[in-house]
Formats: sequence, C-alpha cells, structure tokens
Amino acid sequence: MYTISNRLKIGSIILMVVGAIGIAWGFLAAPSTEAEAMEMISAHGNGHGGDHGGSVPHLDKGEGVAHGTVIEKSGSHAEDGVHVDEGHAMLHEEHVLHQLQNKPWAALYVAAFFFFMIALGVLAFYAIQRAAQAGWSPLLFRVMEGITAYLVPGGIAVFVILVLSVLHMNHLFVWMDPEVVAHDALLQGKAGYLDPTFFLIRAAIFLAGWILYREYSRKLSLAQDESDDNSNFKKNFRASAGFLVFYLISESMMSWDWIMSVDPHWFSTLFGWYIFASMFVSGITVIAMITIYLKSKGYLPEVNDSHIHDLAKFMFGISIFWTYLWFSQFMLIWYSNIPEEVTYYVTRIADYNLPFFGMVALNFVFPLLLLMNSDYKRINWFVVMTGVVILVGHYMDIFNAIMPATVGDQWFIGIPEIGAILFFAGAFIFWVFKALASAPLQPKRNPFIEESKHFHY
Repeated sequence: MYTISNRLKIGSIILMVVGAIGIAWGFLAAPSTEAEAMEMISAHGNGHGGDHGGSVPHLDKGEGVAHGTVIEKSGSHAEDGVHVDEGHAMLHEEHVLHQLQNKPWAALYVAAFFFFMIALGVLAFYAIQRAAQAGWSPLLFRVMEGITAYLVPGGIAVFVILVLSVLHMNHLFVWMDPEVVAHDALLQGKAGYLDPTFFLIRAAIFLAGWILYREYSRKLSLAQDESDDNSNFKKNFRASAGFLVFYLISESMMSWDWIMSVDPHWFSTLFGWYIFASMFVSGITVIAMITIYLKSKGYLPEVNDSHIHDLAKFMFGISIFWTYLWFSQFMLIWYSNIPEEVTYYVTRIADYNLPFFGMVALNFVFPLLLLMNSDYKRINWFVVMTGVVILVGHYMDIFNAIMPATVGDQWFIGIPEIGAILFFAGAFIFWVFKALASAPLQPKRNPFIEESKHFHY
C-alpha cells in the first residue's frame, strides 16, 4: 500500500503557496486605468510587437468593428484628421488596457487547462485500455485512476474561470461582450451557439460526463478486487466502450468552446483532434513519469522495462501524430492564404515566433530524436527527461492557442505565468498522490493481471 511521503506532501503545498503568491502578484500588478497601461507598455518596450508609436495597433478581428465605432464617435467628419487620430489613440489605449488586464487571467487559464487536460488525456487512455481489454496495461490501472482523480479539482478550477468570464470579470472571450457582438455580423450569426448560458451548460455536461465515468469505473475497478466473478470487469468494459463515444464528441466540442472560441472568427475542422493529440500524449507521458517514480520508491515491482517501453512508444507515436495534425492544419491554411484563416498564423508567427516554432521543436524534434531508438525507451531517466521536454512543449502549445487572442503582443513568461504553473502543479501532485495512497497500487482480480505481470516486448 502506497503512502504519500511528507517530503512530497510538503513540497506540493509549498508549490501551491508560492504559486498563489505569484498569481496574486499578477492580478495586483495589472493596470486599472489606460494611463497605467500605457506607462507599463513604455516600461516594457511596447511588448513583442515592436513600437506602436502613433500608428494604429494590430487589432483582433473581434475588435475591428469596435475600432470603426470609436472613430465614428470621435470624428464624424472624415476630413477631420485630428479627431480620427484621437479615435485611434483612444482605441489603442483601451485595447492595451484589456490585454494587460487579461494577462494574469490568461496565465491562470492556460495553467488550469493544461493540468486538467493531462488528467483528461489519461482518462481517454484508461478507457481505451478497458474497452480494448488490453493485456499489457492492467498493472498500470491504479496509476491511471490516481491521475484521473484530478478531474474533480481541475475541472472545478477551469469551470470557475469560465463562470467568471461569463460574469465579465475578464476579457478572455471577446464574444461574451454584447457590445462587440452588436457590431459584428459574424458573431451575431454564431450567437445561437456562442451564448454564455448555453456555453456554461455545455461545460457542465462535459465535466459531469467525464467525472461520472471516472468515479463509476474506479468503483467497479475496486469492487473487482473483492469479487468472486468477473461481473464488475464486464460492466467496466461496457461502460468504457460507451464512454469513448461520449468522450470523442464532448472533447471536440470542449476544444471549440474553451480554446478555439477565444478566436471566434477563426475555426479549423482539425482542431478537436489537434487538442486531443496534445492532451493524449501529455497524459501518457505523466503515466510513464509517475510509474517510474513509484518504481524508484520500491512500489509496482511487477512493472518491468517492457511496460515503460510501451508507454514510451505511445509517447513517440502520439508525438508524431500531433505533428501530423499540426502540419496538416498549418500547411493547408497557409497555402490557401485566405485572409480570414491565415491571420491566425500570421499573428503567431509575427508576435510569438519563438514559442510558436519552439513548441514544434519540443513536441516533434526532441521526441523523434530521443525516443526513436528502441533501447532508449527502456532507460528510465531517459524517458523522464524526454517526458519533461514533451510537457513543456505542450504547455507552450496551449500558451500559443490562448495568449495571442487574449493578450496580443503583450506577452512574456513572467511571475503570473510561473506562479500559475507552480500552483496547479502543486495541486496536481497533491491530489494525484493522495488518490494513489487510497487503494492498493496493484489490482488483484483483473482477468488479464497475469498477462500483464508477464508482459515482455
């Protein structure tokens, strides 16, 4: 029976405390007036987009109509260039204020979603193993169940941020602003789906479905250990097969709602699969890292190098799959060069050049080079090192998906971003290892447990 060590428990609490201080600092340091915002821009060299000076700033599509509205209010005569310039200046200052006020919120949201998606990716992998009746993986089921325990606190954290967005506590989702929608024909056409109340109802349904399956499957898994037949195993198989249908639909819609809708004028038919690949490989990576940690502490003695090898194969394979989706999405949009579509990548290449292309290197080049050799997949420290690179890369993936639409070119990885990562990392570690200590780490009566014990590749 695993017992969480005091060092790990105290370490996770310290991470949460330090992270909470960093998050609080981010909110306290955010400007409250347009004058403060412009002063901060001057101090930081006008962000990453270069010197705006007196020129018109790059605006999000959602704010393009508001731009015209401000000019019209400020100068009703086209020949009055002074009023037009004043309108541009007013818009620029308000736009920058919203971006800088969004910064701590965006940092919080990116970290909250990233750690939540790890648990959600593990849930998908777990359900696939159950539905496929895989023989190699039952020894790892308790690790997967421990990680998916984070769905509850992680899901609550994300949902609270979404509720606060609907209550206009931030400007993460521009389509939630009625004034913007009133001047945007495209958003008006999407108003039936992008409705704040309907948005929260969908989020609640997604979270309820994922958490209910996790709790039900966990209950059946523990009950199977004490059962004298395989009835609980069969129920878990049927529940997992049915859940995967719900998961594929709900995960796609979640990615549209929670990630893609921060850029409400842009869409991609591949986006659901793209986010799935990111969460899937991140989840499998964490399974491997926690399994290796537990083995290093003397637990999971039946887990051998072949199990680690298979997890590393999934890390390698899904990294290639993620790259295929990323390139397919990027190449088709970039080659067609349709303004409404390509602006998504123009913004990221112009203002996020290093994190955008750096993310591709971390998520593709490094896993390809480090895990291509089959022997390296059996070396624990090598798998952990690769796992750290993959997790950093996929954090940057979510960072690149959220930040350009919410903070524009006013980005940098500072105290709010690092604080949010530390806080949710501490919460993740505390909750996951607490769940691992709540039941034996090795299932007893899974029909495939002997096959898993003697698994060799």
